[in-house]
Amino acid sequence: MFRTALRNVSAHKARLLMTVLAVMLGVAFVSGTLVFTNSLSDALQKQSAKGFDHVDVAVTPEWKEAEGDKAGEYPELTRALVDDSAAVPGAARAIGTVQGFTAIAGKDGKLLGDGFQSQGGNYWGPKDPRYPLVSGRAPKGEGEILIDSETAERAGYKVGDKVRMSVDGPVLEPVITGVFTTDDGNVAAGGSLTLFDTATAQKLFGKPGTFDEIAVKAKDGVSDTALRAQLEKALPSDLVETTTGTQLADDQAEAIASSMSGLKQGLLVFAGIALFVGTFIIANTFTMLVAQRTKELALMRAVGASRRQVTRSVLIEAFVVGAVAAVAGLVAGVGIGAGLRSLMGTLDAPMPDGPLVVSPGTVGSAFVVGILVTMLAAWLPGRRAAKIPPVAAMSAVHAQATTKSLVLRNTLGALFSAAGVAVVLAATTMEGSDGQAPMGLGAVLLIIGVFVLTPLLSRPLIAAAAPVLRVFGVSGKLARQNSVRNPRRTAATASALMIGLTLITGMTVMAGSLQKSIDKMAASAIEADYMVSMANGHPLSPDVEKELKRSGGVTATSPMRNAYALVDGEDEYLTGVNGATFGELTEFTVVQGTFEIGGTRVAVDEDTAKSYGWKAGSDFTIVYEDDEKQKLTVSGVYQANEMMSGIVIDTATLDPHEEEPADMMVMVKTADGTSDAVKDSLEKALGSNPAIKVQDKQDLSNEIAKMFTLILNMVYGLLAMAVIVAVLGVINTLAMSVFERSQEIGMLRAIGLDRKGVKRMVRLESLVISMFGGVLGLGLGVFFGWAAGELVGSSMATYELVLPWARMGIFLLLAAVVGVLAALWPARRAARLNMLQAIKAE
Repeated sequence: MFRTALRNVSAHKARLLMTVLAVMLGVAFVSGTLVFTNSLSDALQKQSAKGFDHVDVAVTPEWKEAEGDKAGEYPELTRALVDDSAAVPGAARAIGTVQGFTAIAGKDGKLLGDGFQSQGGNYWGPKDPRYPLVSGRAPKGEGEILIDSETAERAGYKVGDKVRMSVDGPVLEPVITGVFTTDDGNVAAGGSLTLFDTATAQKLFGKPGTFDEIAVKAKDGVSDTALRAQLEKALPSDLVETTTGTQLADDQAEAIASSMSGLKQGLLVFAGIALFVGTFIIANTFTMLVAQRTKELALMRAVGASRRQVTRSVLIEAFVVGAVAAVAGLVAGVGIGAGLRSLMGTLDAPMPDGPLVVSPGTVGSAFVVGILVTMLAAWLPGRRAAKIPPVAAMSAVHAQATTKSLVLRNTLGALFSAAGVAVVLAATTMEGSDGQAPMGLGAVLLIIGVFVLTPLLSRPLIAAAAPVLRVFGVSGKLARQNSVRNPRRTAATASALMIGLTLITGMTVMAGSLQKSIDKMAASAIEADYMVSMANGHPLSPDVEKELKRSGGVTATSPMRNAYALVDGEDEYLTGVNGATFGELTEFTVVQGTFEIGGTRVAVDEDTAKSYGWKAGSDFTIVYEDDEKQKLTVSGVYQANEMMSGIVIDTATLDPHEEEPADMMVMVKTADGTSDAVKDSLEKALGSNPAIKVQDKQDLSNEIAKMFTLILNMVYGLLAMAVIVAVLGVINTLAMSVFERSQEIGMLRAIGLDRKGVKRMVRLESLVISMFGGVLGLGLGVFFGWAAGELVGSSMATYELVLPWARMGIFLLLAAVVGVLAALWPARRAARLNMLQAIKAE
């Protein structure tokens, strides 16, 4: 039986090629994902480890718990502690480090890199071993800085250039005295690193005379654990704690691996989708192969082969096919991994240097996935073939599915579909993350149910295309009949395309609806012309609002100042605003009372009011952060949104209880509305500070849209793999269908159907099957997009379903193109059949 199985594989090389390709693509995606994420993780970990080359032990302040009414705090790391660390016998040197946000502008005045990755630090002494200089010298005083080589190259800066920059304060214009190299991960990710001399860094970052950390390097021959023990004896244990460089590197590596797991899982989900779609093709292929060899298998049974041996022979074929596909997929996967790494670099997401990592786990996964998926998909056709009695097989009595099997299939499909719809609908009534797992389960059940019901659905849906197909005469009529002749095969072929389009459509509906909802929220809740905030998300100084008020053309401003307080012993979120102007700058839906803020009158959102049993006119007592109490009155209850929630209070009431008031955002209304000229004047009023963003509602929307577009394009690219696999499935099905119907096609040619008619028949058949899968995919995608939107809408008041008709039309056109392209080779093969040989074919 083993020799027979191998002979069958070698005899049907052309038939199995599509199956090999389908499995290979799935395996390539899995192995490519593993190669890419492992290579990225390895490079980041090695780069991170380099960052600790100059740190054998890190000394950091130890948190001191509060005593009595005093708040807890970190003790200061002074220069004396740095000197004490350097004096330890095993220490070669000790460096005090200072870090903070530093925004540096390019030659166009705009912020370089992402605000969250724009960092600053100190350069230790005349020569800091952490940052080797490429050119220039160390900085001295506030007027001099160093910048990293990647930022210098990206912005076109060189030694001697003057740059605009800010460190949570006024704009500075220092001169670049040197350029250095660094292994800092933020720089590798596209950020920037600016260095000052130590005294200047301490002053700018608000830490005069103190440090964030002390990096101690051991002498040759002294281990980091031995150095740590010496430091623990020499330094006050109640002020500092010590960590070895090895531990820091291990912790960083663990953090990197953890952050990479999300990316890896996301990519593997799409790989799984490609494999899931490929499973249909494999099962379809082996079903047809077994059907074509029914008499051969029956003869084997008649001469003594058992059912188990027949099944085993089919599984051996699947094993060989899976092994070949796994090897090819692994090789292709290495190429995909390298391609993804290069692609990330072209998308302004610089990748750290490092070799491609092909781990034993990746190799093992490729073979397990390739062989296991193929054998599982082939098991059912093999088992079905083994159960056919030899006499029935020889007489082809087995060819038609029994009524009992069809009733059972349709019943199971209906039950799965009903259960899936019920679970999805139930999930839409849940709140936020509570409904995610049920909705995922419901989606899986519904897709399985629709797949099982697809043979039943194929007849009425394909029949709906009959009026269009009549235009093509005999070829159109034959194409429709061929499409429904074997509903199971049609279903398996269409389902592959259906799944890909379901996911693409669902994601498009969700992205479009979310974007519309965010635009609506900005338009309905914000009446201000501009929102001013820090580029790194940190609080703004109250001086920013004062500068804006002095700017010409500004008619109203209000900060949004965050704070916390206690109400009945529970922490509550406060938003401080200018009560006199806030009404001009926002428009919230008021459920009860009025949106009147000032003095002791405050507004609260619905959830907060409900939790405390408040309504308009209710009084309550609040305890501020300085432990002062005050009685406040609810003037009104409003609907919360992503912009604001909690208790809204006047800044004049809140500020006396805040040690250092800071604004998360300042809203601005101008006499001339929004324009480039007004925006420029506001930026100039703030000193053209690269650390501060001035955005109108369209800027906010575009910023969010950019994120959605990037994610959606990535999803389209990943799901393209599933669509390619679906195309192979259509080609495979048509090619085998043509082989099966060789005699029939020969007869059609003999009675007058010309070659063009045969080509048209096969193309129309492919088109009908593809459009059938496309319609099902669009329908399911819209349903899932709506359901997921209902879940999101529970926490987003402005959510609104948007159906992207134009894109859905493109997706349907894509399904048609898939059908036409997939039919090219099978149609040409059918048209070139020799009619006499075809008529004589078994």
